[in-house]
Amino acid sequence: MQTTTAPPARDIGALVRSRRHALRPRMTQAQLGAVLGYSASWVCRVESGELVPPVPVLLRIAAALGIPTDELLAAAHPPRRVIGTDLASPRTTPSRAATVARDDVEGEQEDAVRRRYFLTGAVGIGSAALAGTAAAGPRRAADPGTALETALFQPPPAAPSTVARLTMALHGAREDFRRAEYRHLAARLPALLATVDTTRNTLTGHAREEAHAVAARAYSLACELAIKSRSETSWVAADRALTAARASGHAPAIGEAARMLSVAMRHAGRHHAALDLLTRTCAQLDDASDADAQGVRASLLLTGGYTAAHTGDRALALDLVDQAEDIGRRHGAGHRLTLQDTPEQCDGMRISIFNALGRPDDGIAPMQRINPAAFPTAERRARYYTDTARMWHQLGNHQRTYAALRSIEREAPEEARRPSVRALTADLVYTSVRLPGVREFAARTGAVPG
Repeated sequence: MQTTTAPPARDIGALVRSRRHALRPRMTQAQLGAVLGYSASWVCRVESGELVPPVPVLLRIAAALGIPTDELLAAAHPPRRVIGTDLASPRTTPSRAATVARDDVEGEQEDAVRRRYFLTGAVGIGSAALAGTAAAGPRRAADPGTALETALFQPPPAAPSTVARLTMALHGAREDFRRAEYRHLAARLPALLATVDTTRNTLTGHAREEAHAVAARAYSLACELAIKSRSETSWVAADRALTAARASGHAPAIGEAARMLSVAMRHAGRHHAALDLLTRTCAQLDDASDADAQGVRASLLLTGGYTAAHTGDRALALDLVDQAEDIGRRHGAGHRLTLQDTPEQCDGMRISIFNALGRPDDGIAPMQRINPAAFPTAERRARYYTDTARMWHQLGNHQRTYAALRSIEREAPEEARRPSVRALTADLVYTSVRLPGVREFAARTGAVPG
């Protein structure tokens, strides 16, 4: 997709630059470019206001830097008033203003439609309820377990919407997940799932298939949240995701739903059955050439590798991760916000595999190859630190375990409160090694009573 040259956009440039600098460790222009599939000089031109990326790339920038979608889109396409008045600012020459004004005459109507679409759709469905609130105003956080039960078993009344708005609402929910804001995500889900179901029941033909695909991804996201929360509702969400995916006939949606079902199976101790499901689903995507399908195939391979480790099969586990990494090499960096096959993601999975195999010392080498800033989202960075905390814990290095746990909290506070992470923290509290501040950290994250 070509990037178009546009009038200076100081707002979007400043926003991207400030959010990139705010990441810890700071992300360089080259690192952001690698995530997006562009050069460092391209990022420099965006940050200087010379370029305004197209909307699909803006969405990827938002995900990479943790910028709310509506905020980034508003900066990229700010509302315009009367042509020839607000555009002619003190920094704009009359000839430049005239050129911009002529462009605006040709594109004003299209821009207005685009702004209305994204600035209402990106935060939900254009209604406060679907954005995770019952009334206008800031979103209210929800307990994930309770919200999932409500979403799956007592859905609220919902009116049908459009597939386009449902897609943008789902994107907003996924951004909550990427930022590891699970309570906000839980607040969105009941209305989102209810609206998805109502909408697909009113459609026919291709539109119905598209709505089924959105439903599949929404229920897969609900399953991911349930697994994070150790909720038994993961089985229900995974089953509904797979049912909707099969109704859509959309191969990537089927693959993602099958992957989530396999994770629920693995958590129930059904490792061989989960591995069989992953293998069969992955084979169905072997011949798919589009990037989305290959991205899901890579996810299936990585999940299969971790599942194989739980069966004790080291060779198979590492081979599956190698296959996922090969997909990344063949498809390049341009898709790496959707694929889970970057070298960093694959090395992170190798650490998980060695932990599951009881060989944490083998995880040190892949850990040393990883720059955590290369992970594009807070959820991914927190997952990396969780893996390293487990590795150091198995190796008996309490100081490094504690350092990794504090990194989890720094990147994503809600990740530090997950049951499995709290268990690691509680172990440190009662160790004989003195760790200054660990009890306060444990109380803050809910690992021990405050």
